Amino acid sequence: MVQPEKAITEEVVWELLREVKDPEIPSISMVEMGMIHRVLVTAESIRVDVLPTFVGCPAIEMMRKAIIQQLQTLEEVPAIQVHFVFNPHWTSDRISEEGREKLKSFGIAPPPRNHQPGDPWVVDCPYCGSPYTTLDNLFGPTACRSILYCKHCKNPFEALKPV
Repeated sequence: MVQPEKAITEEVVWELLREVKDPEIPSISMVEMGMIHRVLVTAESIRVDVLPTFVGCPAIEMMRKAIIQQLQTLEEVPAIQVHFVFNPHWTSDRISEEGREKLKSFGIAPPPRNHQPGDPWVVDCPYCGSPYTTLDNLFGPTACRSILYCKHCKNPFEALKPV
């Protein structure tokens, strides 16, 4: 007896999107980063709404291509639409707990939860956990990261900025 094909549902799409990595931090998925806002599945299309971490993110087209490529692995896939939305805006509180641990294991300090503008930015070292860190450069390799230095283990590291 032939098994019926697995229907394309929102759950199936979400599961596939868990494999789409952030193009700038390959240890974490876009789902774990909280960038996938919404998935809508109809008979005619799959629509994925994505919240970029910054309005001018240079990796938007890379993200679009990665999402489309991953969803094209489905059998008889309908049209795929990837929309970048800015309302609501992405915040660092959207990063999952698993994502925060993956950032640390990659050597990037995750941002604090519920950080308010004007609050001091306290960053623990992702390598040794020490709070004795200093900001070396507010501007890191991407707009969303800064470079810090740990006074305890003497390692430089990056930190994701709280937004």
